[in-house]
Amino acid sequence: MNLQGRFSITSRITLFTGVVATLLCALLALLLMMAVHQYASESVTKETAAAGGRVAVQMERGQLVYPLAERKFRHLQVVDPSGRVVASTSDIRGLPRMAPFTPHDSANSATCVVCGGIFPAADCYIVVGQWAHRAGERWMVYSASPVVPLSVDPRLATLVGLGAVALAAAITYLGYRNVRASLKPVNAIRAELDEINEECPSRRVPVPATDDEINRMAESVNHTLSRLDDALRKQREFVSNASHDLRTPIAAMRAEVEDGLLAPEETSVCELGSVLLPSIERLQAIVHDLLILERLDHGMRGEQDRFDLAEVAAAEVRTRRHPVKRIECALQPGALVLGDRVNLSRLLTNLLDNAERHACSTITVSVRHEPGGDCGDRRFPQGSVVLEVVDDGPGIARDKREMVFDRFTRLDSARSRDAGGAGLGLAIARQIAESHGGSLTIEDNPIGACFVLCLPSARADVTAPADDSVSS
Repeated sequence: MNLQGRFSITSRITLFTGVVATLLCALLALLLMMAVHQYASESVTKETAAAGGRVAVQMERGQLVYPLAERKFRHLQVVDPSGRVVASTSDIRGLPRMAPFTPHDSANSATCVVCGGIFPAADCYIVVGQWAHRAGERWMVYSASPVVPLSVDPRLATLVGLGAVALAAAITYLGYRNVRASLKPVNAIRAELDEINEECPSRRVPVPATDDEINRMAESVNHTLSRLDDALRKQREFVSNASHDLRTPIAAMRAEVEDGLLAPEETSVCELGSVLLPSIERLQAIVHDLLILERLDHGMRGEQDRFDLAEVAAAEVRTRRHPVKRIECALQPGALVLGDRVNLSRLLTNLLDNAERHACSTITVSVRHEPGGDCGDRRFPQGSVVLEVVDDGPGIARDKREMVFDRFTRLDSARSRDAGGAGLGLAIARQIAESHGGSLTIEDNPIGACFVLCLPSARADVTAPADDSVSS
């Protein structure tokens, strides 16, 4: 039977507690009754031996005192050396000896349980045999008492049984109460989760003031809700910013088209096309960036190749059309990485575009292999490949270095210098770096901004070849 599917946690734990408590209480009651029975049996044996010893002393003195037994259920017999019963209690008078055994020569008494014989067939008696010395001969004195029943006394057995039942019931009830109290915070968490939706994402589940698994579960749930809240907030900001950046070129295009329709004789197709083309190119760039972000968010990875990042950087610098700033390169061959060549080219393009917008005159691009495993806060056992893009512009304040990697983030200086940027290039660059197991950060530099890309090296040796420096 699958109890997990048929009963609640409270029912299952309560049932388990009840069964275990019943078994343990029954075992405890049995052990208690066995101890009481053992104690009672030993006491009866001692009393029976004492009664027989009293008669044996009287025999040795030649003065038997009747009645031989002080209690009705106790039987005594005196047997002479020839085995004939010469004295007994009234209940067994005229009957043969009650037991055939005699103590060993080295012992003065012996004890045995006798069933049947002169006693009723269904009854058993504790029989103690003792030697009595008289006139140089050894006489035998037998004393007998009924065997103590297992229940000892019906009232005692009833009391112990009722106590065991009451104890098992109390343990089961306490277990039930404990489970209910332990699961009460879980029910509160569940009730709060049922109330949380997109209209109130900032609500959190209550955290119990205990140091247990439920407390840690509630904290984990709140951390998850916080991450979901942040993701939802970023998604809304993303949609808002994307809508704003898309609306600007669309509005400009609409205005130009409406002006052309209002004065068709003053507008030519070439003029209208030349005016609309920059807005169309901006729309295309924004949509392209959004598609790249969507693929990166879903973990879509391109073809993984092993290639030299220095060659990619050199090719990217050569293919730039009419650079408005001077680009100096210090590219070290042998900077091998494993990844998507297209995405890493896109990363370098975004860094160069950003540097061109902010540099005053010169951009420096360097690629090198670092044999050591440390690169910023990352550690790569096989070494690292470091790419740096440095411009001589105004630089970026420390408190804004992480902000520039947020989507649709443009600092005031960027907005004033270039209104065409969508604020997605650096966000895409960092996400590409992280998807390759690396990092993209902004480091201190005497002049301008210094973007540092660290990627794990894909080569086995750590010997660095000579630098190859070029300028363009």
